[in-house]
Amino acid sequence: MQGNPIFMQQAIDLATANVTGGKGGPFGCVIVRNGEIIATGVNCVTSHNDPTAHAEVTAIRAACQKLNSFQLTGCEVYTSCEPCPMCMAALYWSRCAVVYYGNTAEDAAGVGFDDAFLYQELKKPLGDRLLPAHPLLRKEAFASFAAWQNSSNKIDY
Repeated sequence: MQGNPIFMQQAIDLATANVTGGKGGPFGCVIVRNGEIIATGVNCVTSHNDPTAHAEVTAIRAACQKLNSFQLTGCEVYTSCEPCPMCMAALYWSRCAVVYYGNTAEDAAGVGFDDAFLYQELKKPLGDRLLPAHPLLRKEAFASFAAWQNSSNKIDY
């Protein structure tokens, strides 16, 4: 797949307008299915006080709402920059078909958006990471999984 430069340019234009309009960081995303734009998103981290409001995540949320689905099967994602680990995970969960990006992670690091430490942290065992994470009430927590296993209303994903 080669991707469509028109949709990539739209993602880039969204990213630039987000900065010049004083609304947030230089990241834009366009989600397309069958040649039609389903949704767009921009980085809203600072304007929404939401560290998860990256362009890809805001676009995924909008696309899923529009399609009334939690999956983006058959969708192409055009994002102005290589997705960070959080966004890449969200893209995998969305089950989109392909991701095209403009700037690389190295380009982003060069202007102050360096997520290399996240990639390094995720490779480490839980006990060696900077953010402490410890199991608590594991046996009790399994009750929700048991309820899921026994539910006749579950929707697999």
